[in-house]
Amino acid sequence: MTQPNTSVLIDQAVDEAGAVDEGKGESLWMGAWRRLRTNVAFLIGLTIVVAFVILAVISPWIAPHDPTAYLMRDSVTASTPVPGPEPGHPLGGDGQLGRDLLSRLIVGSQQTLMVGVLATLGGLVGGLVLGTLAGAFGGWVDAVVMRIVDVMLSIPSLLMAFSIAALFSEPTLETVIVAIAIVQVPIFARLLRGSMLAQRESDHILAARSAGVKFGPIVFRHMLPNALGPVIVQSTLVVATAIIDAAALSFLGVGSADTRKPEWGQMLGEAQRHIDSYPHLAIYPALCIIVVALGFTLMGEALREALDPKSRR
Repeated sequence: MTQPNTSVLIDQAVDEAGAVDEGKGESLWMGAWRRLRTNVAFLIGLTIVVAFVILAVISPWIAPHDPTAYLMRDSVTASTPVPGPEPGHPLGGDGQLGRDLLSRLIVGSQQTLMVGVLATLGGLVGGLVLGTLAGAFGGWVDAVVMRIVDVMLSIPSLLMAFSIAALFSEPTLETVIVAIAIVQVPIFARLLRGSMLAQRESDHILAARSAGVKFGPIVFRHMLPNALGPVIVQSTLVVATAIIDAAALSFLGVGSADTRKPEWGQMLGEAQRHIDSYPHLAIYPALCIIVVALGFTLMGEALREALDPKSRR
């Protein structure tokens, strides 16, 4: 009986063991998108956010009436300070000499989006500066920056935002944006600092140092771009927080006083005077804020889970 050639079989097994299936590589973001396409929570959040952005952009053209015009003034009486629904005004008036409530809700989406996005961008820029300094230099620079961040984080965010907004002589939409942006700075700073510290001892950074690459290019070409992933994900969650904080500041009386530019938080604050008898004045803008905040939260949480290796399924 012929015996098989053992050496040939061993060589073939070794060759097959070392073989690697050829296939197209997949980047981190492409892999995340592949998982997100089947994530129901992400798709719901994305739908809400896209609809909100589109509504905010086209709101001046689709609003049925001028949100600043007192169109229902004749319906306002001492016994009925808030006009009810009428033909052409399905939600009635707002209690300020009969401005159309539906039109103010639609146009108010634009100001609400502006507050959320600009406050988030302001906090992101401030956090990038502090986080880059702490994560890149380390040592005493890291210690000083982190102690400043710790002090800011020790104060409740809404209390600090209220205190900052109260420092201005006249509350405006810009003061609300500045107050909320400052509150968000330490969140971004701490997150970016942690990501950059993780990058400092990675193989590609050590290789760049060994090759003689200077400190500046290492920080801005290697460390910072690779550390921005968690920060970008966090920004989607911060937009929702910024919108809620803006509504809270307006409800507390330090929001924008210019009623010619409606904003959902401002409308919620104005509804306090009639909330006992006409709760719908607060319910409508509150529901809008809740739905939009939910959309950003669902999208942000799904992004975080898709990009986090520990959370991948």
